[in-house]
Order: sequence, then structure tokens, then C-alpha cells
Amino acid sequence: MKRWHLRILAIVLAATALGLIAYKARVLGFPLSPEEEVASWVVEARLGFDPDQEHVGIKAELAIPAQPPGFMVLDENFVSRGYGVQTEMRGDNRVALWSIRRASGPQALYYRATIARHARAPVDEAVPALETTPDYGELEGAAVEAILDEVRSKSADIATFSSLLVQKLANPANDENVQLLLPQPASREARTRTAIHVLAGAHIPARTVWGIRLAEGVSDPRPEPWLEVNNGERWIAINPADASHGYPPDFLIWWHGDTPMFQADNARHVELRLSTSRKFEPALDLVNRQTALTGSPVMAYALSNLPVHVQNVYRTLLLVPIGILLIVLLRNVIGIRTFGTFMPVLISLAFRETDLASGVLLFTVIVTAGLGVRFYLEHLKLLLVPRLAVVVIVVIILMLLVSLLAYRLDFDVGLSVALFPMVIMAMTIERISIVWEEHGPGDAITQAVGSLVVAVACYLVMFNERVEYFVFVFPEALLLVLAVALMLGRYTGYRLSELLRFRALAGKGGSTP
Repeated sequence: MKRWHLRILAIVLAATALGLIAYKARVLGFPLSPEEEVASWVVEARLGFDPDQEHVGIKAELAIPAQPPGFMVLDENFVSRGYGVQTEMRGDNRVALWSIRRASGPQALYYRATIARHARAPVDEAVPALETTPDYGELEGAAVEAILDEVRSKSADIATFSSLLVQKLANPANDENVQLLLPQPASREARTRTAIHVLAGAHIPARTVWGIRLAEGVSDPRPEPWLEVNNGERWIAINPADASHGYPPDFLIWWHGDTPMFQADNARHVELRLSTSRKFEPALDLVNRQTALTGSPVMAYALSNLPVHVQNVYRTLLLVPIGILLIVLLRNVIGIRTFGTFMPVLISLAFRETDLASGVLLFTVIVTAGLGVRFYLEHLKLLLVPRLAVVVIVVIILMLLVSLLAYRLDFDVGLSVALFPMVIMAMTIERISIVWEEHGPGDAITQAVGSLVVAVACYLVMFNERVEYFVFVFPEALLLVLAVALMLGRYTGYRLSELLRFRALAGKGGSTP
């Protein structure tokens, strides 16, 4: 197979992995580290009132957020004792409806929602038909026409036209026409209504948008009116106070239009109180909830959808390729010699159930004791398979003795020795004894120490909290690991250990004797 074929395959695998990781991180918002936290907001609306009379039927309505731009409603609850609750859409607004046949005494209805920031794609809205010119009176019509002529001469499009108009309404002192149209003192709501009224004379659709600021520590935030104008393609938000475009990042749109936010039939002393509070939660949990609500196809194949016990299996299993790649680097590039190819990875998995220091100690004790038994068996002249069977049985007995001794000494870590892979331990003991006999104790000890060092390195890399998190959340990273392993499969250069081994020759400069 030609060399370019391997390179193209590795590039495709790496590009696929990096593309999927970038999409999940940048578009879906998956955090890259487990420590990341994001803020969400709990918004509560309390509608309180008293029935007009005892045991009277009540119907109450409250506008609630639908799909606020820049935010997502993650969860919502309706708390009302004895009331029936339903929601319905009315144009651009979403309304909660409470009803009860008989009510007596003070009543309180609650709506609670969990809101989080979300880069929601803009929803295409139908462009409203241009309104006909309102029936202005003679004096009012003249004032409106004068204002429109002045603003039209200084503007270039609907957006600048609307901004200049709002600026004039925000500073009525120097314009008699504005003073005629705008009552004094003018509230924010009055300026918004007047702007909509004047824009209708220019056949520009406009509407009022109500929302609240999500601020920590603010009790009973009041809804603020905002102006939106339509340029034939989209709605443009304009601040009635300073004519700036766009909503603040903490502004939550609640409802549209001039309809009241709430009302109740057969009730008096109707009062609405709003409250907000901020809370922090792991970014991954929040993203999982958001993507589940949006129906992302990526989440359909996410590991978090599996049963918890299966997730726990893959949390460990997905780390094995990381350890295997590390072994490839340490053996083929560094030149560390080990017993077996992937035995250190299995040993490092056992270290996870103990701790690193205790695991190394237990591994050393069992291998040393097993090696002594193996040398004794050599004098019995056993065949290969029976000898391996005896070594496995002896390893299990040694593990049992270590666990019993650890229990008697209140050394809890020693109880985890049973998790060591006994067959791998037996094969390691057999390999050490063979190398000892064929190449001497120095070579056997070197490979044994190398195996232990590689197992420790695998443990430190595989069970790093950030690595565990990243591989579980972004399992496509294994494609990148596969690409690196494929490229290392063609590596034929010097190992670092060989450079040290032949440094004396390098010092002679290649001269002939």
C-alpha cells in the first residue's frame, strides 16, 4: 500500500474528530473542562388577588415567555391549589390560563421557569402588512407630518428613520410638534406608544415589546417596554430611552403588544410580583438539557443517553485507547522495554481501584513472591501449560493472603488487590523468569521496571480528571487517537534510548579505527 494512502486516511480521521469536537464545543456549547459552570436564572411570577365574593368562579390569565431570543426556557412549573391550568398561543404571545369553579379567601397563583442563555438561531417571522395611515386630527396630523418630513430628510432607511424619530421623542423640549403629541412628563411607555403612533403615519410596522432585566438581588423587577420596528425583513429592537439598537444581554422578552400582562375575572386587588434569582450549575448538565430541548441530532447518539451503569463501563473503556497510544509512544519512540504489549494498561486499570502508591507496592509484592515460587517450580520440571496453571493458582493464593493480612492490619487498600488481573500477573511472572534464565537478571529487572514505569505513566494520563471528562464528552477524540496511532505505525526512526546507547559512537564523529 502506498504511503500517501495512510496519510490521507490519518488526515481524514483527524479532520473528522476535530470537526465534531469543534461543532459540539462552539455550536452546541459543550464545555471543554469539567470545572466550567454557567449561570441560569429562576424567574417567578406570583399573581395574587381576592375573589369578588365567596365561592365564585375565577378565570385568570398571565403572559409567560414563549421563545425569548438569546434565552431558552429549560423548565417551568405552574403552582396553583385546586386550579386547572393550560397554556395557549395568542399571536406572538404565550398565555397561561387558570380556572376554578369556586374560590374563597386570598388566592395566589405561581409561575416559575428556569431560564438560561442560548444562542438560538433567529426564527423567521412573517412580515406584517403595512398599516394604513391613522385618522389623525387636523392639528395632530400636521404635527405628525412635520416630524416625519424632518426625520425622513435625515435618514437613509427604516432603521435610521426610526432611531431619529425616537431621539426626537426623547428630547421634546426643543420641538413644539413633539410636545403636542407627547404628554408631559412622558414615561418610557408613553414615548414607545407615541413612536408607534407616528411610525404608522409613515406606513412602518412597529410594536411594543415587554421584558425584564435578569439582575441578581433585584426584588420585584418591573417590566420595561421596548420598541420594535420591521424593515420588511426582520424586527429591529430600539431602546426608547436613547434610540440604541439591540437588546441588552440581560433583557428577557416576556410578551409583545399592548395587551395587559395579566388579568383576572371576578377578582379584585389583583397584583403581580416578579422575582429573579441566579444559580450556577455544571455547564455540561445545562448543555445536555438545552440540546435535548432543541432536538439536536448529535445528542441522539450521546453517551449520556445510555443507562448509568453502561455509562460507567464506557467511562473506563474509552480510556484504554489513550493508554495504548501512550504505550506505542513509550515503546516505539522512547524505547522503554516492557513485558507484553498492553499489559501495563491492564495493570494501570487495577491501580484505579487502589491508589497509585499502594497499587505499585501490591504489584511488587505479588510479582516478587510469585517469581520466587516460579523459580522453585523450575526444579520440578513441569510442562509449560501445567506450569502456567500452577502459577495462576499461586497468584490467586497470594492475592488471598495479602487481602486477609491487610484486613487483619486494617489496611483497606490491600483488599483491592483482588482487582488485579491475575492471568496477566501470572504471565508477567512467567516472562520475567524466562528472561531471567535466558538473558540474566539485569535484563529481566530492566523490563520489569519498564513495565511498572509504563503502567504508572498510563495511570497518570488515563485517569486524569480532565482526560476522563474530555474522552467521555467528546468520544470522537478516539478518531484522533486512531490517526496518531496509524502514523506511528510507519515510524522507523531512532528511539531516544538508542541515542543514549550509541552516544559514544556519535562522539567519535564516525571516524574509522
